[in-house]
Amino acid sequence: MKVVLLERVEGRGGLGDVVTVKDGFARNYLLPRQKALRATAANLKVFEAQRAEIEARNQKAKESAGKAGEALDGASYVMIRQAGETGQLYGSVTGRDVADVVNAEGGKIDRSMVVLDKPLKTLGLHPVKVRLHAEVAVTINVNIARSQDEADRQARGENVIASQFEEDRLADEQAAQDMLEGGAGQQEGDFGEQ
Repeated sequence: MKVVLLERVEGRGGLGDVVTVKDGFARNYLLPRQKALRATAANLKVFEAQRAEIEARNQKAKESAGKAGEALDGASYVMIRQAGETGQLYGSVTGRDVADVVNAEGGKIDRSMVVLDKPLKTLGLHPVKVRLHAEVAVTINVNIARSQDEADRQARGENVIASQFEEDRLADEQAAQDMLEGGAGQQEGDFGEQ
């Protein structure tokens, strides 16, 4: 189906471009969200008559998204989740979870603005792209941890999982050393002579 775009659509074109898209994409996404019009002769005339107004409205939306993006860009958010010893989450963090934590701390984004290629499934610091407008995107940092203390350690740059394994290794070495120095199985004194 041929459509005329009313705003920039990533991978398709910019405002005013006449592009061919799949029928389902046009009917289910572009047309209901007023991102495009069918490219009929009547609609093209209407678009050309209103082009200046549409461009001004798009520019105003871009500027307001840019102002909102300045507050969000580079911001860090902490999410406390349960995870196994290897840092694998019991579940995952999705776009909805990221939007909820940003909105809880005063931001205003929809879950559809969060761009995740795949859900986040491990502990650590994760950069997440947020698309506030077709032409405005910012990056926020999501710190996923098991506790606030762990989140603070991760924020300082410590690899919590590696340090946990190191602590466990040192504890095991200490226990083995204790056993060698007189722990289990060794007896001192005159027990056998009677």
